Amino acid sequence: MEKCRIVFSGSGGQGVISAAIIFAEACVLFENLNAVQSQVYGPAARGGAARSDIIVSDSQINFPRVIQPNLLVCLTQEAYNNYYNILRPGGLLVTDDYYVKTQKHVDARQIELPMYKTVLEVTGEKLAFNMCMLGAVSELTQLVKVKSLEKSIQARLPSHAQGINKKALEIGFDMAKGKI
Repeated sequence: MEKCRIVFSGSGGQGVISAAIIFAEACVLFENLNAVQSQVYGPAARGGAARSDIIVSDSQINFPRVIQPNLLVCLTQEAYNNYYNILRPGGLLVTDDYYVKTQKHVDARQIELPMYKTVLEVTGEKLAFNMCMLGAVSELTQLVKVKSLEKSIQARLPSHAQGINKKALEIGFDMAKGKI
């Protein structure tokens, strides 16, 4: 397996960093892969810029920072504007169509999904938006199984939050498969 370099980006409060931690843990604990995760966020806890880098590999990882991701996820317009140009040519760009309006000048496969609107519509809970994104990423990359993400959610999140987050994960998975 070639190292997969991933950047999740958005704003504080969207759960970008929590999603990255859950993703990396699922890779390591349940998929027998190596993963490293790091994060950067602005001074504001809510509403400021948030970015998390994840590297996944079946071999040793020597440097934890992502310079040119294979996969870039942008959950806000600001994140897209700041990071679209770091995407590796031929990479995958995943955006939420409610928050992000993309231009077609990126040399990448671009997938715009109605994650925020769908999660809000189906569950009534916008806080599960990040798990919807993880479900979509799982299906689009085939790096980690949804069952592994569910186990990581179960280990990391409080019991009262698990049901809604697992539902949002399924929504994202189905959305990326074209079922929604």
